[in-house]
Amino acid sequence: MGENSSYKHYVAGLLSGVSMVVVGHPFDTVKVKLQKHNTEANGFKYRGGFHCTTRILKTEGVRGLYRGATPSFVGMAIESSLVFGIYSQTKQALQGGDLNKKPELHIIIPSAAFAGSIISFVLCPSELVKCRMQIQGTDSVVPAYRKYSGPLNCVIETVKTQGVKGLFRGGVATLSRESIGNAVFFTTYEYLRHSLHLQLKDSSFHHKNKNLVDVGIGIVSGGLGGIAYWSAVLPMDVAKTIIQTTPYKNLTRNPYKILKSIYRRSGIRGCYTGLAPTVLRAFPANAAAIVTYEAASKLLGIVRD
Repeated sequence: MGENSSYKHYVAGLLSGVSMVVVGHPFDTVKVKLQKHNTEANGFKYRGGFHCTTRILKTEGVRGLYRGATPSFVGMAIESSLVFGIYSQTKQALQGGDLNKKPELHIIIPSAAFAGSIISFVLCPSELVKCRMQIQGTDSVVPAYRKYSGPLNCVIETVKTQGVKGLFRGGVATLSRESIGNAVFFTTYEYLRHSLHLQLKDSSFHHKNKNLVDVGIGIVSGGLGGIAYWSAVLPMDVAKTIIQTTPYKNLTRNPYKILKSIYRRSGIRGCYTGLAPTVLRAFPANAAAIVTYEAASKLLGIVRD
């Protein structure tokens, strides 16, 4: 990973983000609707992820599952580009340029947490718009709700009524989710990737089918990394969704107070609202992201450790 290739990590990361949205956005829409409507004081609106999905498809079709995808594409592309670029550069600086080191927690965790904290400032506004667009629509379970005509209108109306700071509503929750989540994701990904390559490097199948093996390892390490990420930070994501989509201006923006309130009302189940679609999304979306990132890295000539 030479210094002159630093920008290439940002390019590979951008492509990775696009592939993640293509695969994962429908699952994310279901997750957001569950988090919004199944954590309210008047009880559950949907019986689960499958019920929510069928209601969306019946009333809005496939288009309904991609509601809010435009800000998601923009946000995820920028986020992924920055997180892979910043993580790779920070990791390289902490390693001192030694590419042959085994994964080490004292290098991976600060590099990933730092990258996550930086991208949270970019991600918060795009996620706010995405979530507000996703909760729009109607079916036989949730009353009709359509406040914004599109993502741009959502931005304009938010700034008009709350100022620019309104776009950063839920910033603390986003910062916490991204710094902790990325530390968990990259730790899982790096250790699994290293371990699987180590176990398979001497096999004849690996030598004959190196590209296929690399894709398989990318799928496993990326997919399980995604599941680890969301298992660690889903409660914080629930709090973020509620903070960003609530119509009540005086609702606390402290994610820990939000979670405390949900726990008193619904227990741990409430704090993990949307777990099923999130886990179902996490594996294929993150697997696609890692496979795309690693394939792009090869095409761009990035030397991986």
